[in-house]
Amino acid sequence: MRTGFVLLLLLSSLHPYAQSPTVNDADSITSAGQKDIRELVHHILRPKDSVYIDNGQIKDTQKHYSFVPALGYTLQTGFAGIASVNMAYFNGIDHNTKLSSISTNLTYSQYRQIIIPLQADIWTKGNKYNFITDARFISYPSAIYGLGGRTDPNKGVTIDFIGLKFHQTVMRELSENVYAGIGYYFDKFWNIRTIDDVSGTINRRIERELGTEETASGPAFRFLYDTRLNQLNPQQGVYYSMAYRANMSALGSDSSSGSLQIDARTYLRFPSQSKNVLAFWMLDWLTTSGTPPYLILPSTGWDDAYNTGRGYIQGRYRGRKMLYFESEYRFGITRNGMLGGVAFFNLQNFSADLSSTYSSIFPGYGVGLRFKLNKFSGANLCVDYGFGANGSHGFFVNLGEVF
Repeated sequence: MRTGFVLLLLLSSLHPYAQSPTVNDADSITSAGQKDIRELVHHILRPKDSVYIDNGQIKDTQKHYSFVPALGYTLQTGFAGIASVNMAYFNGIDHNTKLSSISTNLTYSQYRQIIIPLQADIWTKGNKYNFITDARFISYPSAIYGLGGRTDPNKGVTIDFIGLKFHQTVMRELSENVYAGIGYYFDKFWNIRTIDDVSGTINRRIERELGTEETASGPAFRFLYDTRLNQLNPQQGVYYSMAYRANMSALGSDSSSGSLQIDARTYLRFPSQSKNVLAFWMLDWLTTSGTPPYLILPSTGWDDAYNTGRGYIQGRYRGRKMLYFESEYRFGITRNGMLGGVAFFNLQNFSADLSSTYSSIFPGYGVGLRFKLNKFSGANLCVDYGFGANGSHGFFVNLGEVF
């Protein structure tokens, strides 16, 4: 989950230090002449040992690891500790081979939240198949604010629940960079209860809307166009995804419902001869039929990567429809690529029901730093500080770029 960590304890690599050739492609991550935090830690801990021999000539098929334990603070978690592991590799040496990655972490927070995600984006040789896994376990006290964009930021109610998410999709190549596939999506929340001291009327309303458990289960159908070569740190290309989810009572859902996500992103070098990147992201998350469980309705920070709405606490806005736009400018700070920076701006809009108009747009903005964890995979530790409406602000951090 998106968590803002400000004190790093250790940044290291589990990959042996040896000759490690990299990508020879103008639009992908290249390690020639670059440095990362792993080398800095290695130099401090083992100053007499040799480090990488980097020829920067070819793409390798070795597995590159990044390990990040840290402490920090965020709006959603309070003080928290996290240990993250990422593995990235190529299944071939062709210039157009896409980067496969697997990430997981363990987070425990001041508010007794436990978060254990497992995310995998695996490409077979020749990019013929793409296997996408998103599994998460959460024990998660968090705030809810009702539906729509006009909810009062001072009237959130904290609920506690345990959640299990398993989304698996298999995509097959139709033509170069074009994929279609099918998957199975399962979300379940149980032990839902109010832990704030609220009036009986509010408590009964929450119990009526949420109950003590919620389940959504059903097939998913997805179309994908993706010209990016590196999903952890895109330097170029276009990403366009349409995913339709059908929650079915016959497969265990509380009720039948449907939702559609349209996710479009593009990445441009700006200026064109530099390594700086101007990125754009649009996400339309729509309820197309029925009434999905409250906790899987479109909501701030509850997209698949939990990354929308930097500047706001997770769950700040929720509705049957969500329109979202974000732009980010990524630039280098040091010549060796170890440290970079970003500036970002986003807009989000929600409607409480299918007939209401989109009457309120909520902006967010901020700046951040990028610490190069692994120059071979391009994995960055992303530490951002964002601002939103009504005095909302806080830290937001990812292993890998926000989008």
